[in-house]
Amino acid sequence: MVGKGSLEIEVGEIKKTVRITRAHLEEDAGKSSHGAVENGTGIDLNRAGTPLLEIVSEPDMTSALEAVAYAKKLHELVQWIGICDGNMQEGSFRCDINVSVKRKGTDKLGTRREIKNLNSFKFIEQAIHYETQWQIEMLEEGKVIQQATVLFNPETGETKAMRSKEEANDYRYFPDPDLLPLEISDEKISQIKASMTELPHLMKARLEKDYQLSSYDAGGITSAKHVADYFFATLKEGAEPKQIANWILGQLFSKLNEHNLSIEYSPIKPEVLSLLLKRIQDGTISNNGAKQLFEKLWVSPDLQIDALIESEGLKQVSDSGLIEVMIGEVLKNNQAMVDEYRSGKDKAFNALVGQIMKVSKGKANPSQVNDLLKKKLS
Repeated sequence: MVGKGSLEIEVGEIKKTVRITRAHLEEDAGKSSHGAVENGTGIDLNRAGTPLLEIVSEPDMTSALEAVAYAKKLHELVQWIGICDGNMQEGSFRCDINVSVKRKGTDKLGTRREIKNLNSFKFIEQAIHYETQWQIEMLEEGKVIQQATVLFNPETGETKAMRSKEEANDYRYFPDPDLLPLEISDEKISQIKASMTELPHLMKARLEKDYQLSSYDAGGITSAKHVADYFFATLKEGAEPKQIANWILGQLFSKLNEHNLSIEYSPIKPEVLSLLLKRIQDGTISNNGAKQLFEKLWVSPDLQIDALIESEGLKQVSDSGLIEVMIGEVLKNNQAMVDEYRSGKDKAFNALVGQIMKVSKGKANPSQVNDLLKKKLS
């Protein structure tokens, strides 16, 4: 149903394009369950008849890390466009890995063996490492590798041949008489294209270009569709994009992980987070004060932020005259620190800021404190 394409992956700082041969529809069949019954093989028909999409790639991956990066990118993509829930434990997304090795100095690939039904990224990496080493040892001992289908045993970390691998013509493909030819018009294709959601790699590029997010932050925001939706919903309420990304990937993700929640079930909704961040932006509260409010809002998300700021005494002191009085008091009582700073020891400046914040009980606007202190010491 889909012809040739490609997918870009990243392994560390290295970007690589993996070619896609095709994607085709199949109907899931029963599967053999070796060891399920004593001295025999069980047949599991739980997924029989379930439609599945098989995506076939070219042999462009040269390491376990690249294979895992490719699988993760596909996993992210099929969830993003809503065609798969991505549940690997239940078999919604699984991988068959073809592994072969070749000697240095030659371009010819060796005989491949296919590892079937890997349902975790950890197993993909472990299986490839073991199979690669096994094939290398076989060749170094002068033995011949037979094309085969193999299974990976997570308990032993080893692969084991299940059956000799058929060639394509051994599958005995034939047309299904119940499936009529289907013609899709260019107009229909255009309609589908127009209705498609923005893909994650395109959105990531837009976040970096239009909102000046770092590659790391843009990658985090586009790691899942619900995260991106939450980001843009918060942005729509008027908060600043970089600050939104920092709080989603930091404070919010930490809390979600702590409670084993996905972002769509966050008790703190985008409009609440946006108002909280705007109160930092307008100088009403400090970043630390916002974190205190965040903890309370997590438990009681219906609390009114402005009323909470007053009741908790978290409103910042932004009166420059009052801050200057505090600065004068701190400078008078810490002459040694003042002398250290004026002799070139920059750390003394931070120490003085700390003393001023202590005098203000954490309520002085840090930005104003820095600006006014610098003027006072210049």
